[in-house]
Amino acid sequence: MLKILYFFFAIISLFSCVSQHNKNMNENILTLKDSYCKAPYHYNYENKLPSYNSDSILTANNHLKNNFSDQSILILNALGNIDEVDEIIKLKKDSTINSRLKVLELKNSINSKITIALTELDAVAAEFDCEGERVAQMANFVDNINDNRTNKLVIYSIVAGAAASIASGIIKSDSWGSAVDISGGVLGAGLGFATLNPKGKKVEFIHSRNLLRDVWNQKLESENFPPFVWYMYTEKKFSNYKGGLSVIANIKQRWLNLNFDNNIEEANKSVNFSSGGEYIAEDLHNRTLMLNQMQSATRIINQNINYLLLDLDKLVLN
Repeated sequence: MLKILYFFFAIISLFSCVSQHNKNMNENILTLKDSYCKAPYHYNYENKLPSYNSDSILTANNHLKNNFSDQSILILNALGNIDEVDEIIKLKKDSTINSRLKVLELKNSINSKITIALTELDAVAAEFDCEGERVAQMANFVDNINDNRTNKLVIYSIVAGAAASIASGIIKSDSWGSAVDISGGVLGAGLGFATLNPKGKKVEFIHSRNLLRDVWNQKLESENFPPFVWYMYTEKKFSNYKGGLSVIANIKQRWLNLNFDNNIEEANKSVNFSSGGEYIAEDLHNRTLMLNQMQSATRIINQNINYLLLDLDKLVLN
């Protein structure tokens, strides 16, 4: 009888240690209070967006369509280069050296603004990339915690079952042997149910500078994006998607459909669009995917500017 009590006391002590370990793990929440991805120097962009009256802009500059696509004309307008292009077209009618030199000066002026626009796009894309890596590291951290917990519980379940079988074999009393078998089965089942926790561990993850918030709200409410980049995101003429939606409007629709099962209320309350909070692994993986999608959408804008540069070279060299 005394040996049996010692046996059960050892089993209970084992799982008490496991419980205390899990409790300590829950209390040991990793907090990232600030992001290492944002630029060390804060630049105050002029909070002035280009005009979204694209049809009027294209109508007013219809004479440029012989040399530029509609998207190129809108970019030139957004960068404030329409006057320079008009002057180049006039100077091209004069073949003197002075006119040619003036054309090159004007082209350099346009290229300077285009270069700034490209660096803005690269900077935003780089921050999306960095944030995506930062979140992916945290997601892997939580995944590892969850995997280790599951593996330990499986091992403890096997140990409990094996110990119960051995104990029942050495105990002579049939009634006590049955009791040990039943107890071992209950312990194993309890550990099995413990591995079925669908959400797993949580981690505190802070992002006061949230690049996804403005995209989800469809409003430039912060200083996260330069006005030109935001214009390219939100002007419908630069979208390759059907339905007349802008680049980020289409991205938001995909997020709603794929990440939140079209539940707008759940999406609006998501920690992904707040300043941070408690994340489970699934939320972290979703955030990584959303950041990567925005990085891709930002880099694709370079294609539009590449076409503008090609059009400008044709105008100047021909």
